Amino acid sequence: MSRISIVIPMFNEARHIARTLLAAQEAARQAQLDCELIVVDNGSDDHGPRIANELGARVLIVPGVHIGALRNRGAAVAHGEWLAFIDADIEMPANWLKLLLELDGQGDVLGLDLDTPRQAPWFAQAWQRRSQRPGSRPLHRVQWLPSANLLLRRQWFEQVAGFDETLRTGEDKDFSLRLRDAGAQLLLVNESVALHWGYEGSWREWMSKELWRQGSHVQLLRSHGPSLRLLRFPALSIGAWGLDFLALVALFQGQPRIALMLLLMTSLPALFLSLRQSGRDLRLTLQLWALHGVRLHLTGAALLLNLCHWNVRRPARG
Repeated sequence: MSRISIVIPMFNEARHIARTLLAAQEAARQAQLDCELIVVDNGSDDHGPRIANELGARVLIVPGVHIGALRNRGAAVAHGEWLAFIDADIEMPANWLKLLLELDGQGDVLGLDLDTPRQAPWFAQAWQRRSQRPGSRPLHRVQWLPSANLLLRRQWFEQVAGFDETLRTGEDKDFSLRLRDAGAQLLLVNESVALHWGYEGSWREWMSKELWRQGSHVQLLRSHGPSLRLLRFPALSIGAWGLDFLALVALFQGQPRIALMLLLMTSLPALFLSLRQSGRDLRLTLQLWALHGVRLHLTGAALLLNLCHWNVRRPARG
């Protein structure tokens, strides 16, 4: 019987960790795998570590480090020939491991599409749907996979020396880029979906999380060098801020038509992104248009904070 080690980083996830662990155990049982559960806690002050221990997980307490370090610490003590990484607020479907192991040979690093529970607010649902790949094709070769759920053989993890422990966020993109450079094929599977229970419950939480997520652009550029893939979104953000500034200048100079034209130009990148991600769903297009517009401006703010070495603080968590 093959053995799989499932590594779960965690910080204050007592309300979700039981669901995550039980679903992972059921997926391993259906796939007939010997399963090792490893929870790496970043210094929680709730009952999450106790719950994880009671459900049979090995719990490591590693406070004060970034998310990549939590995953690496778990992998370092793992014994499985397969490594899986899932976040502590993710409920994997029962056929997760059975489905992905059947695809071994078609891809080297595999992940499932994510969705939100029905009770999530509209902005959390829309934002999650933007990354989905619906349609008739169940498999999609992609340039990067989010680390909310990943499955790969141990040798691929070791070949790229794991996650970058210096990155506060963006460690999944960096990990994916290095895997691709090493020759790995990344495969997104939408035949089944995982549920993200840690969705943003308020606008404030959504904006705070996006500001935090955008905080590693400078570090990624330093690590991988300038490329269209990494420069595209920061460049769009800087352009949006520049057009906003020009619109304010035009408005103060008594030229409202020019100001309006510039503001419309500012909205075009967000519209393009929303159209590309929403297909023919008009409602989703409008929702994503608004969200991408806010995110473009948050990215500019995150770049400025990063260049000034002011970091948005958030405990590393899965």
